[in-house]
Amino acid sequence: MAPAQTLEATQTDVLNHNGKGTLKGLAGSEVDVLENYEGQYRFAPIEEAQVSRAMIKRYFETMYERAISDVVIVGAGSSGLTCAYQLASMRPDLKITIVEANVAPGGGAWLGGQLMTPMVIRKPADRFLREIGVPYEDEGAYVVVKHAALFTSTLLSRVLAMPNVVMMNATAVEDLIIHEDHKGQQRVSGVVTNWTLVALNHDTQSCMDPNTITAPVIVTATGHDGPMGAFSAKRMVSAGLLKELGNMRGLDMNRSEPAIVNNTREVAPGLVMTGMELSEHDGKNRMGPTFGGMIASGIKAAHETLRVLDSVTVVRGKVVA
Repeated sequence: MAPAQTLEATQTDVLNHNGKGTLKGLAGSEVDVLENYEGQYRFAPIEEAQVSRAMIKRYFETMYERAISDVVIVGAGSSGLTCAYQLASMRPDLKITIVEANVAPGGGAWLGGQLMTPMVIRKPADRFLREIGVPYEDEGAYVVVKHAALFTSTLLSRVLAMPNVVMMNATAVEDLIIHEDHKGQQRVSGVVTNWTLVALNHDTQSCMDPNTITAPVIVTATGHDGPMGAFSAKRMVSAGLLKELGNMRGLDMNRSEPAIVNNTREVAPGLVMTGMELSEHDGKNRMGPTFGGMIASGIKAAHETLRVLDSVTVVRGKVVA
């Protein structure tokens, strides 16, 4: 028989060394369970409605609570996740909400170049790998993680374990909330959201209105141009906050990575831009399959976000002074 494991649960008697025991239900009734891998495994019974209610209660409580957030991060690729990790680590008091359009977070950081698995990261961004506990091979000027998914899954699990961070994936940002602030200038004040499958089908159905999240700072990390890429940069043009896109230039790793990191900033009041979206906004080179710039840009975005927050007075998610 495989080694038994101790079961820990609310109102639970500890299982004995054979993995056998009883669970005390909410009404005091006892349920027989057994962890056994020789054909006798027995689960505690459950009703389908309990599963539904467990999910609905928690998800919609989160939506209700995060309707006003301290920071919204749009996009859960390498720069967005790094920003979330850094920001939550420095300020555990902040309510950080990540909105990701895809079902699977991680953006393009699950693989290296041309669908190959190793991930190359130039120094000094390798320090971040040591901080989150990702092993690598040192090649001098750069390091190599054996599989990009090792980096992304580790970072994702570290971020989601933080109590002040929530993620709403399969959720698209359809628009930006833009208000006139106390200075009379246009300020990005939140995001307009919808289920991604709804956002992709506005042309096939009747009007399906969205939802909103209010926040004093939005970090946009939607990547370079693509199906939903460079969203905020493109919306800035149509909203009159930016005259025109700079458009991403050709690949040059040595120019691209420092340009992206050093130009990570608040591009409009209330909107911090990070990662490859900056290449479209500023007209910078693309970097291809090297990820140090994404990591460092995410870290800088966290610092820029705190700089913005420290410079304003916020009441109920709105900048008032």
